[in-house]
Amino acid sequence: MLSLSKLRDDAREIFFAGVKSADPFAAVTKAVQRRNNRLHVEKRTYDLSGFDNISIAGCGKAAARMALALETLLGDRLSRGIVTVKYGHQLALEKIQILEAGHPIPDQSGLDGAHQVIELARSSGARDLLFFLLSGGGSALLPCPAEGLTLADKQRTTGILLKSGAAIQEINAVRKHISRIKGGRLAQLAAPSQMISLILSDVVNDSLEVIASGPTVADPSTYGDCLRIIQHYNLRREIPAAVLELLERGALGEIEETPKAADPVFQRVHNVIVGSNRLALAAARQHAEALGYDASIASNSIDGESRTVAKCLGEHIKQIVRTKRPLARPACFISGGETTVTVRGDGLGGRNQEFALAAAIEIDGLDDVVVLSADSDGTDGPTDAGGGIVDGATITRAKAKDLDATMFLARNDAYHFLRATGDLFVTGPTLTNVMDLQITLIA
Repeated sequence: MLSLSKLRDDAREIFFAGVKSADPFAAVTKAVQRRNNRLHVEKRTYDLSGFDNISIAGCGKAAARMALALETLLGDRLSRGIVTVKYGHQLALEKIQILEAGHPIPDQSGLDGAHQVIELARSSGARDLLFFLLSGGGSALLPCPAEGLTLADKQRTTGILLKSGAAIQEINAVRKHISRIKGGRLAQLAAPSQMISLILSDVVNDSLEVIASGPTVADPSTYGDCLRIIQHYNLRREIPAAVLELLERGALGEIEETPKAADPVFQRVHNVIVGSNRLALAAARQHAEALGYDASIASNSIDGESRTVAKCLGEHIKQIVRTKRPLARPACFISGGETTVTVRGDGLGGRNQEFALAAAIEIDGLDDVVVLSADSDGTDGPTDAGGGIVDGATITRAKAKDLDATMFLARNDAYHFLRATGDLFVTGPTLTNVMDLQITLIA
């Protein structure tokens, strides 16, 4: 029988195997290959001698290592570049300037970077090639408010949406319509240059228009959709008046919509997904099997409220423990996606920490069970933790310290609970981002 200590070590190892497979440098190197002046990108070939200038712009938590890969590949043909990353995710490059900015709430540094990206896009001509590197976090890291709005308007709107329990698709629909860059508008700014957008997916089903609010992708959402989202979550009294006015004017046709699929600007845009959660889960499963587990991928599209999804997971674990089906033991089942948290308390945490705390309550008393939930980028919410790793004795350890797990969960204070029980999962920045991974092991 595997010890609890061994299970926890294995869970960590399986998680990192998944994260390693999503390395941005390797993903870009695999997707983009150069042979002399020929550049091969996902079944398309580009003759580099036909371009006067080759530039790079980008944003996201994984954008620095993506930029390193392209800088290495293009060498002397690269003219310049500007990429914005989250604080602590910087790398030193030769020709590409890496700026650090705020996430998940945008800040002035992000706005400064956005202005530089806009200038780079506008200066690109018909004989220029512009690479755009995109990964999770890009929505916050490249903020440029629409005309009539301020950065403070965007900051407040983003904060309200993040706490509302809205899905990332809904949050990004609003972000697109209060931005000068998102929702395909960057592609408009870069026209008529050739644009290749390399994308590391951090959303369920790899929806291009959702990833970092789709700066180079046609936007199917509308101003009317944004108003319905705000109404659905009862946010009209909280959203800044200037934002509401802009959305209402847009819904009336007084402001131009985001570009749609028929817009000819997208004929010179090549969007390519170079990495995703699916690849990470497959690598995690392969490593779990190498460690001797009967491993299965439960889903790569987990979404919904964190504590609700964790409760369903707990019920599934109990079924396996009771019936020893559908997996033989030792068992490992893996899932990925991105849950949400409706913040009602005054605590500290993130969606993965809340997931882990809720799971700990569900598996209380079950011997030889470990659940790890963490963000592949290594940062979960506004904390230094990537998530949490709990077991059937977590609640027992909490009770010994007079901690009430249910009360902490009600306050959305998973961080302080998991820190007290020794169940925080801290990795530091991984420099990639392909959503969350959940690893469950049953000895």
